[in-house]
Amino acid sequence: MGWLDRERTVAPPGFNRWLVPPAALAVHLCIGQAYATSVYKTALVKHFGASLTEIGVIFSIAIVMLGLSAAIMGTWVDKHGPRKAMFTSALFWASGFLIGSLGIFTHQLWLVYLGYGVVGGIGLGIGYISPVSTLIKWFPDRPGLATGMAIMGFGGGALIASPVSTALLKMYDPNSGAQGWVASGDAVGKLFLTLAVVYLAYMLFGAFTIRVPAEGWKPAGFDPSKVKAATLVTTDNVSAKNAVKTRQFWLIWVALFCNVTAGIGILEQAAPMIQDFFRKPDGGSLVSAAVAAGFVGLLSIGNMSGRFAWSATSDVTGRKRIYMVYLGVGAVLYTVLALAGSTSTFLYVVLAFVIISFYGGGFATVPAYLRDLFGTFQVGAIHGRLLTAWSAAGVAGPLIVNAFLDAQGKPGQLNAASYQPALLTMVGLLVIGFIANLLVKPVDPRFHEPRPGLSRHEPAMEA
Repeated sequence: MGWLDRERTVAPPGFNRWLVPPAALAVHLCIGQAYATSVYKTALVKHFGASLTEIGVIFSIAIVMLGLSAAIMGTWVDKHGPRKAMFTSALFWASGFLIGSLGIFTHQLWLVYLGYGVVGGIGLGIGYISPVSTLIKWFPDRPGLATGMAIMGFGGGALIASPVSTALLKMYDPNSGAQGWVASGDAVGKLFLTLAVVYLAYMLFGAFTIRVPAEGWKPAGFDPSKVKAATLVTTDNVSAKNAVKTRQFWLIWVALFCNVTAGIGILEQAAPMIQDFFRKPDGGSLVSAAVAAGFVGLLSIGNMSGRFAWSATSDVTGRKRIYMVYLGVGAVLYTVLALAGSTSTFLYVVLAFVIISFYGGGFATVPAYLRDLFGTFQVGAIHGRLLTAWSAAGVAGPLIVNAFLDAQGKPGQLNAASYQPALLTMVGLLVIGFIANLLVKPVDPRFHEPRPGLSRHEPAMEA
């Protein structure tokens, strides 16, 4: 297994760094399937005779395990390199589907929790952070663009997984042509087996092709001194152990938590929310179920494109400024959505699209933000620890929205006014995140790793 070692992945002279993003994208497109679980959610409800909440727990466990595994395994990923990490992620992710399929075939829901939720969730976490530090080292001149290209895949994975999964379910279920068809459990089990094989192969392709730059490599014409001109960008390094002791780490944690919680607030309720906002007096909706489903697809595009476009923009504006946009402008848009979103479907769709693009942009920009503040030394491990904010938001977002909606009435009887308390709560969270981001300043030099020839407490003089 020596071919998995970091030393075996060092790029030869003349290697084209633009071959690295596709390798990273191979992993993120596969694990991005997590956003497509709604395709077979109803089928699992019927198959297990369970509630929506019981089936929804599968996704919640996976997201919690994503954050925990990324935090715990981050240092290991940085130490052993992207190839071993991506290989490990592929094994866990594929095994999650295999164990989950066994649970479906044997009618054991706990096995689906264990498989897709726990085992698959570990694969999610390791796979999510595995290419980050490598991309940042290959693109020191454009770290936002680089991480945006890969993390865009996680947001866009559902755009591929959703139609492919639907087509496979129809192929595996002989009753797919029946009116009001819901896929059988057997079809979902076969889907899981298929995805296990396909995702394993594609993720291993990413692991085989990933490369790390040689020591001291830098892009042609790149001048590190120009990067240092930005106030928050350091040429020093902070270890993951020390990073969590800094004020900056926890301020960014709060900012990411608030941004993600607000975004999940819309994503989790996307289809019923747009129908409720345009409820007719007779109880029906001006927005059909088919249009609502199309709206969910549009939000996926906003999520994916925001990860690339806003993250790339941050290379020009700076990470702190772009987070001011995500949180500050996001708060304004949420306010308009709450108070005037029901006046026009066009206005509603535009507002939701931009808000979700900020949600995606926050994910893709944060690795570069961490690189600016803490250097490249253990940025993958630091990123892993920060993703616990995602785990917390994955629980908090749906809880906040569903608690408010439960207090307002029953599904199918809600309207735009029913959502105002939840949306205005999200505005408050975004304001808190905005303030946290505003307080971010350069890391105190006492947390820096010593440079060669210097003791930890001896100051490093800039030229």
